[in-house]
Amino acid sequence: MSAPPPDPIVPAGTLPPLPTSPETLLARLDALGVANRTVTHPPVFTVEESRALRGELPGGHCKNLFLKDAKDRLWLVVALEETPVDLKGLPAAMGSARVSFGRPDLLFEVLGVRPGSVTPFAAINDTAGRVTVVLERAMLAHDPLNYHPLVNHRTTAVSPDGLVAFLRATGHQPLVVDLPRRAG
Repeated sequence: MSAPPPDPIVPAGTLPPLPTSPETLLARLDALGVANRTVTHPPVFTVEESRALRGELPGGHCKNLFLKDAKDRLWLVVALEETPVDLKGLPAAMGSARVSFGRPDLLFEVLGVRPGSVTPFAAINDTAGRVTVVLERAMLAHDPLNYHPLVNHRTTAVSPDGLVAFLRATGHQPLVVDLPRRAG
């Protein structure tokens, strides 16, 4: 197996390496019998950049919110990119205290990914089970679902059942909820 390509955005040696390579993740999906398809593209950091680059890539395209609540519990909320999530209403939907975005250093410590590469696949790195994964119910109606495979210059498509099977195999029983939507 060849070494993963260097991060195209960060100069070599300035950040620690990822704890799990995209190739290791994809091998884990294969070992679990989770069908997947990965495409490589220029790095994307926002939903808007992703929309501009993805072309005809089918399926549900998703966003991921790494959150910390007022009781120091960690959450990864995974939703369709077009869902306007109401952060003030979110705690009631998922049974948490008031939430705010988690710091980039905490994101890397717990999920082993950097901002712009947040993905439910990062559950592979949360061996201590510190993060509760929350999946938008409406998102699970799309097949396939598209996420970054730990880096933001690739996109991997899996079925909803495949995503849930992967999360369970990492010790994360996902919480499936109807997300509150921001008005507007």
